[in-house]
Amino acid sequence: MNKDQAKGVGKQIKGAVKDAVGGATNDVDTQAEGKIDKAEGKVQKRYGDLKEDLKDNSKDRSGNV
Repeated sequence: MNKDQAKGVGKQIKGAVKDAVGGATNDVDTQAEGKIDKAEGKVQKRYGDLKEDLKDNSKDRSGNV
């Protein structure tokens, strides 16, 4: 796991908490921030996943397994 994957998961968790708190308190601004944080986290994690895939593929091609 690289830092982008970890940060992405962290943002998703933070966003889920904000989303839940906003829903429980009827605070639409906090709920919206939570949804945005979750989306940003998904994008960052996916970016990290792609970096890992590229790194793994380059190792496979060079014969370093």
